[in-house]
Amino acid sequence: MSASRFRRPIISKSHHPIDSHGLVEDLRIMSRRRMFGLIAGSAALIPAIASCVTSDSSSTDADTGSGSDAGTDSSGTCEAIPEETQGPYPGDGTNGANALVLAGIVRSDITTSIAGATGVAEGVPLTVTLTIVDASTCEPLAGHAVYIWHCDRDGNYSMYSAAVADENYLRGVQETDSSGVVTFTTIVPACYSGRWPHIHFEIYTSVSEATSGANKIATSQLALPKTMCDAVYATSGYEASVTNLGRITLATDNVFSDGATLEIPAVAGSVDAGFTATLTVAV
Repeated sequence: MSASRFRRPIISKSHHPIDSHGLVEDLRIMSRRRMFGLIAGSAALIPAIASCVTSDSSSTDADTGSGSDAGTDSSGTCEAIPEETQGPYPGDGTNGANALVLAGIVRSDITTSIAGATGVAEGVPLTVTLTIVDASTCEPLAGHAVYIWHCDRDGNYSMYSAAVADENYLRGVQETDSSGVVTFTTIVPACYSGRWPHIHFEIYTSVSEATSGANKIATSQLALPKTMCDAVYATSGYEASVTNLGRITLATDNVFSDGATLEIPAVAGSVDAGFTATLTVAV
């Protein structure tokens, strides 16, 4: 599937996600995307990332934030989901820091730092499983690569935020298997001021393309369900997230406010056992 891509400007570095810079940049990009949507007046400008979903799937309550795993209907059709901003902390070389060139970046467990850094991200365990498929056929795409990244329990992004600028945890690349599946072991990220809890990801045609940071074919975000976040944020270490989550909904988030149903993974588990999040994404 091919479609036009939005080129994003290089964003100057900020030291913490709760600083206004990252939020202002997201708002700017969001406004630009909405402007293009109004001009187009049709589905012609729907970005090239998609999630295969049942044609009779119910919409998600933005305040509840509950999701369901994606699938295909009897005709095998795929419903497109929007491409999202990579934000100011991608660590892919487009805004200073580049985790993709680090030795050991291809890994499933992203809770620890690599390449000489020794930090460990503490928090409630989360296993993220994405199934990457072809948007035109919904067939699995083997041999592709997914790079994911997100903030830690304190709302800091490794390689950028002052408190963890020397760390590179919560960033990693995985190659899709024969079923198009990648799995990452991580933690539930914080909710920082101004954004709904989320996980960023980019998709490449191969690991070699990913580690060179070249020719990404999709950029998007997972919107984490509120039910899981409420349970996690009630635990020690996530106290600031309780206040921040109480001030935002999916409907008011500057990235997800135009519709997040197709970006919400199905979740299962508990605080004690850890959570799982799964979503099927087509490109």
